[in-house]
Amino acid sequence: MSTVTSKSYLQQALTFTCEGQTLQAVLTLPPTEVTAQALGVLIVVGGPQYRAGSHRQFTLLSRELARQGFPVLRFDHRGMGDSSGELHDFKQITADIGAALDAFQAACPGAQRLVIWGLCDAASAALMYWQRRRDTRLAGLCVLNPWVRSEASLAKATVKHYYLDRLKQPEFWKKLLSGRVAGAALRDLLGNLRRARAAGAAKAATSLSFQEEMATAWRQLNSPLLLILSGRDLTAKEFLEHAQADAGWQGLLQATYVTRADLTEADHTFSNAAARDQVAQLTADWLRQVSSKTPLDARAHP
Repeated sequence: MSTVTSKSYLQQALTFTCEGQTLQAVLTLPPTEVTAQALGVLIVVGGPQYRAGSHRQFTLLSRELARQGFPVLRFDHRGMGDSSGELHDFKQITADIGAALDAFQAACPGAQRLVIWGLCDAASAALMYWQRRRDTRLAGLCVLNPWVRSEASLAKATVKHYYLDRLKQPEFWKKLLSGRVAGAALRDLLGNLRRARAAGAAKAATSLSFQEEMATAWRQLNSPLLLILSGRDLTAKEFLEHAQADAGWQGLLQATYVTRADLTEADHTFSNAAARDQVAQLTADWLRQVSSKTPLDARAHP
């Protein structure tokens, strides 16, 4: 086990197994002069991505949370990054998340309660983990721009948040009238309109199993949930459209146990320093609220 020491954090490389495969992880701990919280954070990686995150987001987040007293584990699930095995998509990593939580507590016994933090389809995987395992170690979930994509949801969000905005722009009409707008773009718009109108029929004919599983987990979650959404992200807009239109999601975003933050200028991965730092501080502030509750308090909501 290699260790990196900084004034702000301690960092250790870990390996653990999941169904016969070897998974690589990094454990980031508070510096020795900071009292570690009994609440740990597991960062689940979406795909295609590995444990450092886009523009080192997960690395930097881990170090900042550790500086503020929270131990953090980030890992590559099977087939991702430096971990062995066949690649698994977000619907197939429940076992990986469970093994990571086990490894986390084995390496950091002081982390008596745990929070899962996930962006995009990792947020979806976190919800599905709770739905499938009902792991009593979990004190909460932090989900960012959750992934609920289907053909219908993408079509609706594209029409509403891309094409309708373009139709309001004088420059678009100038290009259209001058013949500078390609026929392919217009055909794409019409195709999206047809798919959006067919959304209801598509739902009746197609099982949206993972979206329904996420909604069930959200509804039955007996712990606090932090929802962070980007203002400049189609995935976040799809999620909001789906949550507003689908009966299974009605009222879930307004639940008393949900803390919501909208970062209007942020993109999907919070790629600029201001958005990245804001996410880190929002997460740390919410973690302090969760850690101040007793386990019973953290699991009580209507």
